[in-house]
Amino acid sequence: MLNGIPIKPHGRFMKLDIQEIETFLRVAELGSVSLAAQQLGVAKSVVSKRLSDLERHLGAKLLFRSTRKVAPTDSGQRFYQQAKAALAELRSAAEAVAFEDGSLAGRLRILAPMSFGTLWLAPRLAEFMRQHPQLELALQLDDRVSDFEREGYDLCLRISRLHDSALIARRLGSSPRVVCCSPDYIREHGAPERLEQLLEHPCIGYCNLSAGQLWSFDDPADAQRPLTLAPGGRFTSNNGEAMRDAALAGLGVAVLPRFIVQHDLQAGRLVQVLAEARPTDDEICALYPRARRASLKVQTLCDFLQRALANESWAGP
Repeated sequence: MLNGIPIKPHGRFMKLDIQEIETFLRVAELGSVSLAAQQLGVAKSVVSKRLSDLERHLGAKLLFRSTRKVAPTDSGQRFYQQAKAALAELRSAAEAVAFEDGSLAGRLRILAPMSFGTLWLAPRLAEFMRQHPQLELALQLDDRVSDFEREGYDLCLRISRLHDSALIARRLGSSPRVVCCSPDYIREHGAPERLEQLLEHPCIGYCNLSAGQLWSFDDPADAQRPLTLAPGGRFTSNNGEAMRDAALAGLGVAVLPRFIVQHDLQAGRLVQVLAEARPTDDEICALYPRARRASLKVQTLCDFLQRALANESWAGP
């Protein structure tokens, strides 16, 4: 562990402590001394002292402090951008030397969707940790779209059709979806036989994003312009497992990822309808900031997850 970086500004030497810099980065990202202390596992007084020491060493005010929020000054913002990139490069260099044998150590914070995390990701992460016994993982499951970099995550997994120029997305695989409902629903209401007939059926909607109320299907005549429908229904949710449960209860027709409904389809608890209509696949992506390269830990985990997805019967290429 490096204790500090000697620098000589304006004719005087000073020593920058890596721990102080990392603490400043976390406070700047979270906008809160309390939250930073909680994530770092130290007292607020320790965080405050590290910040004060860093400002004293630099001879510059880095943060505006109020009773509500902490925000970087102009100097603090410049220091944040360069220090974050520099520390990322330093970690990558250290990892490349320290773990030449392929082992991994340290802490990795991951943000992932709720259903994907509980049904598929968590068991794979447990296997990954068994392969790397010195590695620590912190997994946060949340379907919301967040500024994961500012919240201190090393990696964010998303399942969507992502278009975000501020992030680097590594595609790990695809998540095919299926139109389905329960056998009881079909006995009571009949099954839709054409795509447009979905507008005549109660449908179960995903409400985490406004675009979730639009169902998108591949158009065999034009791959670049999918067919879209805006079905209605009595039940919406921001969680795929809750949507599956509503479909099992016969509340309507749903478009759901195969990783959520594969066992119910195999057991006959749900039935695929409109088999000829192909809902547009979502992409399973690993995201990390464009401003820095992925660390060795992130790269190794992404390689592992990509191989695991390639072996799943429900996943697309």
